[in-house]
Parts: sequence; C-alpha cells; structure tokens
Amino acid sequence: MSSIHGHEVLHMILDSAESYTTEGLIAGIEARFGTDARFHTCSAADMSAAMLVDFLANKGKFIPHDTGFNTAASKICQH
Repeated sequence: MSSIHGHEVLHMILDSAESYTTEGLIAGIEARFGTDARFHTCSAADMSAAMLVDFLANKGKFIPHDTGFNTAASKICQH
C-alpha cells in the first residue's frame, strides 16, 4: 500500500472551503482516501487518518473558527 503525503489532506481542506471538526476531518479523509490509507509528512510516516490530523494540529497547520477549523495555503510547505 502506498503512502499519501499530508499535503494532499491540507489541499483537500483548502479545496472544500469549509470548517471541520476533528471527527469530521477524519471521516472526510477516510471517505476520500479509504479507511486503510496510510499517510506521511516531511518528518513522520506510517500514520492513520486520526494520527495525521493530530500531527497536523500539533504542527499548527489548522486555523480555528467558531464551527471548527480549516487551513490556508500559507500553512502548506512548498517543496
């Protein structure tokens, strides 16, 4: 099984232009990429959707809103 870069998830959030809760984002990731999908970033690997969301939150990749959070293009590293 191949691994999906976390940038794909951040782009998914940007493209949707909606706010997410943690649970809603995990469900959205699993719906788009599958429940068995594994994810990696520049500094971590072999993460589930829930682990990736936690990782991204801890890295400050989300912008809080009244109804949850989203992200911005400036939060995605460009490499």
